[in-house]
Amino acid sequence: MKVAAIQHDICWEQRDRTLAHLEPMVAAAAAGGARLVVLAEMFAVGFSMATDRVAEPPGGPTTAWLTGQADRHGVWICGSLPELAPGGDRPANQLVLAGPGGAVHRYAKIHPFSYSGEEKRYQAGTERVTVAIDGLRVSLFVCYDLRFADQFWDLAAGTDVYVVPANWPASRAHHWRSLLVARAIENQCYVVGVNRVGHGGKLDYHGDSAIVDPMGEVLASAAGIETVLLADVDPSVVRGTRERFPFMADRGR
Repeated sequence: MKVAAIQHDICWEQRDRTLAHLEPMVAAAAAGGARLVVLAEMFAVGFSMATDRVAEPPGGPTTAWLTGQADRHGVWICGSLPELAPGGDRPANQLVLAGPGGAVHRYAKIHPFSYSGEEKRYQAGTERVTVAIDGLRVSLFVCYDLRFADQFWDLAAGTDVYVVPANWPASRAHHWRSLLVARAIENQCYVVGVNRVGHGGKLDYHGDSAIVDPMGEVLASAAGIETVLLADVDPSVVRGTRERFPFMADRGR
């Protein structure tokens, strides 16, 4: 399957402007043969703590845009957004994965970024999520989750590719790049890390999005610019890597 990582800027707290900006990039990814398209964390509004201004209900305008793009281009597409459930006091940083025909899957970020006070404004998720797309087992994570290796280990046996949308600041770019490769190597599967570029909320973002293979080789990457990264991910490569190097069998010994 061909996967697209869309490394993009975000119009701070301006959902409609950002979505309009993203539409030609999604179209380009689909034209390039992508079946799965990954956007950044909080891709429509930025990593804002102003939940009173940016939160929306399930099925709100950003989710509707995702489902519309999925149907229009015949792709699966995902990114996270601030979603407030009816009766909830805080939204979740919710990764929404939309597919052709109206399929929608959700993963709420389990690890809010306490360094920035995210846990005070956003409700932590509790459920891990893996979705099968055309025979590819896709496990969903968001940004800060990347630092918690045990979460990835627990899903490794049933995963071919981890998807990690992010708003990871340029000041810690080395950590981002290193952890993407580490998660691929230690779990012997693909990692698709998609980070924003530009400036928002007083922080600079350099991108460094990457698609990494099960041996830790970077198949596609970019820094500093808006771009669409494309790479093929193949579950048979995951199986072959694990058969050739059966390291995972030694976990827990």
